[in-house]
Amino acid sequence: MSAAGEETAIRRQIEKVVEGLRAKDLDALREPYAPDVVSFDVEPPLQHVGIEAKLANWARVFQVFETVDYELRDLTLTIGADVAFGHAFGRLSGAMKNGVATAGMWVRVTYGLRKIDGSWRIAHDQVSVPLDVLSGNGMVDLEP
Repeated sequence: MSAAGEETAIRRQIEKVVEGLRAKDLDALREPYAPDVVSFDVEPPLQHVGIEAKLANWARVFQVFETVDYELRDLTLTIGADVAFGHAFGRLSGAMKNGVATAGMWVRVTYGLRKIDGSWRIAHDQVSVPLDVLSGNGMVDLEP
């Protein structure tokens, strides 16, 4: 596959995550991730290991939100023969089940991908917010 084709395939996998979130569809979210994905998300614990742990994390989001939107900005990729990484800004927003609408907060997202059986899969993701070192508080009002 050409370099452009590889980039298109990776972007499509990440778009599947966005689509799965918007549809609140755990089965759709399973496909873009590697079975042994390791996720460093903003929620405890420090790491979520394996696809079932990753999906459980998304399931908790769906328990709180009636409708989900996810926006991804400035995705930049570096692609090798069988590994790739990317970074972007992401924002989860929507209407919560208690009726409150939230614009969410922008987070930093990093993806590590592996080509498994000819398909790109997200093997690692990390989500973070900048930290004000003096106060120890996350800075959740920043925008890209």
